[in-house]
Amino acid sequence: MASTSRTPTGRGRGRGRGRGGRGDGSSSLPPPPSTLPLIIEEFFIVVYEDPLVKKALPKKFADYLDGQEPAKVYLRAADCGPRLWTVEVLFDGQGRMYLDKGWENFAIAHGVDFGCFVHFKYEGDDVLTVKVFDGTMCRKYYYSDDEDNDDESDDDVKPCIHHL
Repeated sequence: MASTSRTPTGRGRGRGRGRGGRGDGSSSLPPPPSTLPLIIEEFFIVVYEDPLVKKALPKKFADYLDGQEPAKVYLRAADCGPRLWTVEVLFDGQGRMYLDKGWENFAIAHGVDFGCFVHFKYEGDDVLTVKVFDGTMCRKYYYSDDEDNDDESDDDVKPCIHHL
């Protein structure tokens, strides 16, 4: 007696719609990347220079914001409560976008240093959620000791505290 390969539903493999098909001869493959809209939700930067000076964001992200170039963005540390850090944004006319005034305070409070990888996730409405990874490629986890005080000025830098 010949053995046939069966799927968990009891149907033979050689029958039915096949892998990813709809059974009507059409393909369920996604369209080629060149036809998909450009959506940039996540990106990272590597800190190779002074961590406290303005930081260039990827050109592809700046291109994504074309026509909606914000004067400022709001950074939210992934593990630091609801606080938003206001950071001014510069565009250089060459399509580059930089985090400028306010970045230094955020970087100090979240331990951004040489060799860090800083991951950004665009949440819309000019909000970026940020995760910081140290030079060993391990994520830095933080919580805020002042989550209830939303009136605080960005000039009054209080670092998030690393919990063990």
